[in-house]
Amino acid sequence: MHPLVTLIRPANAVVSGLSAALGYLVATGTLVPGTLLLVLAVFSITGAGNAINDYYDRGIDAVNRPDRPIPSGKVSPQTALRFAVLLFLIGLACTVFTNTLCMAIAVFNSLLLAAYSAWLKRGPVLGNLSVAFLSGSIFLFGGAYAGLEGLVLNLPLALISFCAMVARELVKDAEDIPGDQAAGADTLAIRIGVRKTAVIAFLAVCLAIVASFIPAERFGLFYLAGIIPVDIIILAAAARGLGCRTPECMKQSKSSTLLKAGMFLSLVVFTLSALIL
Repeated sequence: MHPLVTLIRPANAVVSGLSAALGYLVATGTLVPGTLLLVLAVFSITGAGNAINDYYDRGIDAVNRPDRPIPSGKVSPQTALRFAVLLFLIGLACTVFTNTLCMAIAVFNSLLLAAYSAWLKRGPVLGNLSVAFLSGSIFLFGGAYAGLEGLVLNLPLALISFCAMVARELVKDAEDIPGDQAAGADTLAIRIGVRKTAVIAFLAVCLAIVASFIPAERFGLFYLAGIIPVDIIILAAAARGLGCRTPECMKQSKSSTLLKAGMFLSLVVFTLSALIL
């Protein structure tokens, strides 16, 4: 895979783009050709966010992820930054052909992505909340293509994503304590330790599970039959980290990986529910 492609984390960017289409599908029960613009916009802006994150995190990645394109020397920091700017511009250009609400969300999220990489992620809590908001707002972006009513309909899905992503971000911070400390970051995990961070992540997952029952009023028993097993997977994933007191233990628990898998499965459930119901 070309280093620039690796830089944007293509699988993550593709899933994010498809999530925007899912947001429109959940809000309206259908898809229109214009949703392709949503996919391209989110793919590009997500890729830009990943690239600019690697630019600012090159010191941390030299410790935690020396195989990433910048610390490995495959991509220069300047090239990564220029590529990120180009992708931001492409993503924003796509939204010109959507509506004002989508454009506003895209501009705000682009600025937030840049601010997160440059400043917010190095402090406690705000960085985690920013990533969680960005994750949930993809569904709001998709719904917004159908207008304000579509955005409102997607609020429960955005809330589920927000809470689950808070949990995953905290788990990742607990895993990355050595590299973050070396780079001078001040994350919540550094301040309170792995154990307490895992507990907060578990509580965030519990909130996500509670929120996952809100759409049952709209989608009914079919949705419940699909989301309850997913809730169990996510809960078990968060619980795996509760006994950890070191970053290495958290990595070995695979809590972050399992949370990501559970979140993907929840998207499958929402897709099927929107298509069938």
